[in-house]
Amino acid sequence: GVNAFTKALAKELAPSNISVNAISCGVIDTDMNKHLSKDEMASLIEEIPAGRLGKPEEIAHLTYQLANAPEYLTGQIITIDGGFL
Repeated sequence: GVNAFTKALAKELAPSNISVNAISCGVIDTDMNKHLSKDEMASLIEEIPAGRLGKPEEIAHLTYQLANAPEYLTGQIITIDGGFL
């Protein structure tokens, strides 16, 4: 739903020079994952081609870059997932 909304809103707002993009994150190393056991976490990391969880700083960096991207970049779903999804 968010992806479709991003694309529809981008199409609607492009004539007004307003960019609309979304960031689709894979598994990020945050407190949200603290409930996972060591075995569950190891199994999850095994499935990620990059061999690790993403770092919050990496998402922040991408967000900053996207906020400073050219206006012509609009309607995009940027995936950052270490190859997982």
